[in-house]
Amino acid sequence: MPQALSEIGALARAREPDRFFCALFAPPERREALFALIAYHHELGRAREVASNPMIAAIRLQWWRDALEAPRRHEVATPLCAAMAEGLLLREDLLAMADAREAELDEEGIPSEGAFAAYLRGSHGGFAVAAGRLLGAAPAELVALQAMGAAQGLAALLGHVEALAARGRCLLPLDALAGAGLSLHEAMAAPQRLAPLVARLAADGMPPRPRGWAPGLLAAALPAVLARRDLRRLAAGRPRQRGTADRLALLWAAWRRRA
Repeated sequence: MPQALSEIGALARAREPDRFFCALFAPPERREALFALIAYHHELGRAREVASNPMIAAIRLQWWRDALEAPRRHEVATPLCAAMAEGLLLREDLLAMADAREAELDEEGIPSEGAFAAYLRGSHGGFAVAAGRLLGAAPAELVALQAMGAAQGLAALLGHVEALAARGRCLLPLDALAGAGLSLHEAMAAPQRLAPLVARLAADGMPPRPRGWAPGLLAAALPAVLARRDLRRLAAGRPRQRGTADRLALLWAAWRRRA
């Protein structure tokens, strides 16, 4: 009988199934910490999503910063702090992930493509760095993983442009919107007009070419496989959808140890 999932493993599977599936390729002794990292990343992403205004979202982010400094009883914070106590996750990496999410709170929007890239590197790229460090990545490998994580974040964001607009939000950079002849408010009011910009950002944001990875690092690298597939779809004007072919592509990449 397969071993039952822990509570944090079940949370990771329910909340971020793509990252959970990739995490299954991690060494067994690192999986629980990786599950906790996945759940934490999801909680940071929810801070603005479930808050009625940026102030409440800022309070939620601060709650997580405080939880990293003073562990508290919580379904995610408890195993996350346990992983830190074991030296598997660094508080500095986790705090940096929370800090990067501050960009989502500015109702005036993200000002430039440079700021947008920094936001993606810090948030989703920060997750990839923390995962890579957990799995023993070398410094040069962490740099590559951060770029790959940022690409996965870009794919997720571009794939949810219309859903975000329906909630009165747009995270695309203001200078790119202006180049497309749109203001922030026009983009939220008519997200279908963003299609050419989404396609351009997707084409420009492809992760680095696949490379070989040590087996122990595959769990951190494999999300790039999905990022490439999603960004290709978006660049071609097709929706970002998850299907059996994506899962098979992950398995093939894992077998070849290339991502």
